[in-house]
Amino acid sequence: MITKNQLAFSYPRIFFKKKGNSPRLYSSPQKKGTVLKVLEQSPKKPNSAKRKVAKVRLSTGDRVTCHLPGIGHNLQQHSVVLVQGGRCQDLIGVRYKPIRGLFDFLPVQGRKTRPSKYGVKGNSKEMKNK
Repeated sequence: MITKNQLAFSYPRIFFKKKGNSPRLYSSPQKKGTVLKVLEQSPKKPNSAKRKVAKVRLSTGDRVTCHLPGIGHNLQQHSVVLVQGGRCQDLIGVRYKPIRGLFDFLPVQGRKTRPSKYGVKGNSKEMKNK
């Protein structure tokens, strides 16, 4: 008669692949998409605000929710954006962000600190002189 231990260890163990943080990009760094709807979403428990998010249809046909970083935006329906991975920690199910300064998503106006993150073009020395 075979024991439970013999049965358990006679087969090789199955290791499951870890699901990535941005699965809808299909292991590519960015995907192009079209904005379907721009709306506001409230964050998880200790925080309270109205975070700006956009529903985007990617070039693969998938629909994702993107957090719009920075102060203000010019997005509306049918705007074209380039979407990258990167979750917003206090919004449920939001794992993507559009890149500012590309296609129809304009950069933040008058940004001094961390300009490249918000799509502001130009040299950092020029920014300090202004």
